[in-house]
Amino acid sequence: MASSDQAGDEPALLFGERLPMAVAYAAVRQQTEELAAPLSPEDQCLQSMPDASPVKWHLAHTSWFFETFVLKAFAPDCRPFDARFDYLFNSYYEAAGPRHPRAARGILSRPSSAVVHAYRAHVDSAMRALLEARPPQAVIDITTLGLRHEEQHQELILMDIKHLFSLNSLDPAYAATDPFEGVRLGSKEPKWRRHTGGLVEIGAAENSFSFDNERPRHKVWLEPFLLADRLVTNGEYLAFIADGGYSRPDLWLSDGWALAASEGWRAPLYWRSDNGGGWRIFTLAGEQALDPQAPVLHVSYYEADAFARWAGTKWRGARLPTEAEWEIAAITGPDAYMGGAWVWTQSPYTPYPGFKAEAGALGEYNGKFMCNQMVLRGGSAATPRSHATPTYRNFYPPAARWAFSGIRLARDV
Repeated sequence: MASSDQAGDEPALLFGERLPMAVAYAAVRQQTEELAAPLSPEDQCLQSMPDASPVKWHLAHTSWFFETFVLKAFAPDCRPFDARFDYLFNSYYEAAGPRHPRAARGILSRPSSAVVHAYRAHVDSAMRALLEARPPQAVIDITTLGLRHEEQHQELILMDIKHLFSLNSLDPAYAATDPFEGVRLGSKEPKWRRHTGGLVEIGAAENSFSFDNERPRHKVWLEPFLLADRLVTNGEYLAFIADGGYSRPDLWLSDGWALAASEGWRAPLYWRSDNGGGWRIFTLAGEQALDPQAPVLHVSYYEADAFARWAGTKWRGARLPTEAEWEIAAITGPDAYMGGAWVWTQSPYTPYPGFKAEAGALGEYNGKFMCNQMVLRGGSAATPRSHATPTYRNFYPPAARWAFSGIRLARDV
């Protein structure tokens, strides 16, 4: 976090504007409520797979974060809403105590959605009082982390409800329009932007908020490279499918080939055959015709890597970028590289040189996941605008498909 001349006065950055922390807190919390508003209590209670969570759980867990890490430490006179929630809504913080099994969150019919919203109101009232009382800098720092944490869960709410609704034969729509409807890339060949490489610096600076996995800033050597000026489209991915992309083991990593075969993958998640040789796609606005000029979404790392190998015959040497290549390109031209879809990189999620996890339970936020994950960069059309930055490191296991993940290609010079 940036330093502040006077404790409690540091403004929070929200959608490109500096706001008092209490105002920023209220805005982020309200946005989460608005995301949940179209959903019935029944919708909010269900869990479609172990990696997803009920919307009700997201609403409660983000409140648990503020109650546990801010209010208990800095507002000891604030009574807990319900001490049993410590067990129900802890996600993975071992140091904070035992927790309800992740895969069984969908059995929690109680507390009701109404009680969860009352819990949020209780936490918000106490947080508002604390933030308006000129708290110490530690409160500002942890609250800022909590807001960025809640923004992560805002995108997770959309990811998880989309997966849930896709399994319902009624094809329910979350909203009248899909947040990705305005993202169209055209049908022209991508342009390849040259970057000189050399000894570059990546990672977050110390004078603004960043997650611990974005630090420390450090030097990396890059050979000259080319990066496509746009994401891969549905139309281009259709060509990969038509050329036997899912039946050619020479294109796939061994683990990916075995997984695709065992789960019967023949297209990205949410693509559906229209029984006439074409494809339709399930979106947050329900099932729609597949738009060939939209970016391909919901591909795993294995699928992205296989597509890149296949595309290498069309665009000489095409491959997935490293996260350092992507970051250097995004810093020099953020409008061209940020948003649309999270981009799989070929970089494993490992600590930066000199990385040190934060002390205490908050040190579990990122560091303990630095194994068996791949880095994604850039943000999607469902990512809060203030959340995605050129140095932000998202990460998922290589088999994950329910994230808003896509493909951008790189090439050696």
